[in-house]
Amino acid sequence: MSIVVASIPSGHVYVRHLDAGPPAPEPTVVRLPDPPTGASADSPWWPPRMLTSAWVHEHAAEFDVMHVHFGFDALSPESLTEVVLALRQHSKPLVLTVHDLRNPHHAASETHEAQLGVLITAADALITLTAGAAASIRARWGRGATVLPHPHVVPAKWLELQRPAHDGFVIGIHAKSLRANMDPLPLVDAIVEALPDLPGAVLRVDAHTDVMTPGYQRHDAGFAGHLQELAAVGSLDLRVHDYFTDDQLWAYLQGLDVSVLPYVFGTHSGWLEACFDLGTRVVAPDCGFYGEQRPCLTYAASGPERLSTLTEALHRAHADRTPPRADPTQRASERIALARAHEEIYAEVLKRRLACTS
Repeated sequence: MSIVVASIPSGHVYVRHLDAGPPAPEPTVVRLPDPPTGASADSPWWPPRMLTSAWVHEHAAEFDVMHVHFGFDALSPESLTEVVLALRQHSKPLVLTVHDLRNPHHAASETHEAQLGVLITAADALITLTAGAAASIRARWGRGATVLPHPHVVPAKWLELQRPAHDGFVIGIHAKSLRANMDPLPLVDAIVEALPDLPGAVLRVDAHTDVMTPGYQRHDAGFAGHLQELAAVGSLDLRVHDYFTDDQLWAYLQGLDVSVLPYVFGTHSGWLEACFDLGTRVVAPDCGFYGEQRPCLTYAASGPERLSTLTEALHRAHADRTPPRADPTQRASERIALARAHEEIYAEVLKRRLACTS
């Protein structure tokens, strides 16, 4: 008999790749589809309708376990407490995967910490991606977390696709929509200054239309103007566009030799996983646990050595053109192991919940 999981969300690539592969005739774990919200074309599951006490009360007979990954930033700590109480009322276990100890979209940490406090304290089981994150959870909340790696991000055909040949050495910074944990301009200037010492190197900077275009809510005139000035004199290759489709993103990453993550805080990264899948070297800040998550070069996330350590990392990447890349067979085996590990966790929390109510 299948264990039915209300995964929040279900459609996120991380959650989709927790299953072992093509649907089995009698799957051991079934995840409910995300109730569509229509609020975001890029994240159609956000804000998550499952993560409300009303939804839990209405649909309690339809699932066995709730597993929260993302989306709880849409709710106040008080609303999350109501969800927890509803789950307890219906004897439904709660599993939480702690992806982010600091929300990359929040300039301040207090709200996310309060939200995490509710969920981590109430969860019947905790999962996270790295030993460092698990140690932080234990130190801050006194709870143990099972450490399970991030599954592959790109589809199987891209895992196996040979990287296209190109001239030179392409360093990429993608500023996206300038979320709160990004500070790319100092890095851009440092890389432009370092380019003459990196033979054949060019800097490609991508940014979303909403940041670069006057009249848009997220427009940043200083950021846009500085990039445009550098592009006008040929110091960098500036690309302005809306969100990539998945295939556009994979092709973009394969066109880079190095992807620089311009973060000043963070925890884990799906972008890092995609680069590992595709064989693109990552230069990441030393905040969070990027270096534990997958092999990468690091630089100081803050402080006076931030730019010098970035330059040093780029010189190392330029000297070694053999970045690590995921092995497709190992990724497939890892996915099977992750599916089994999650099934065991779901079965265990159900067993404990049944023991508490019998």
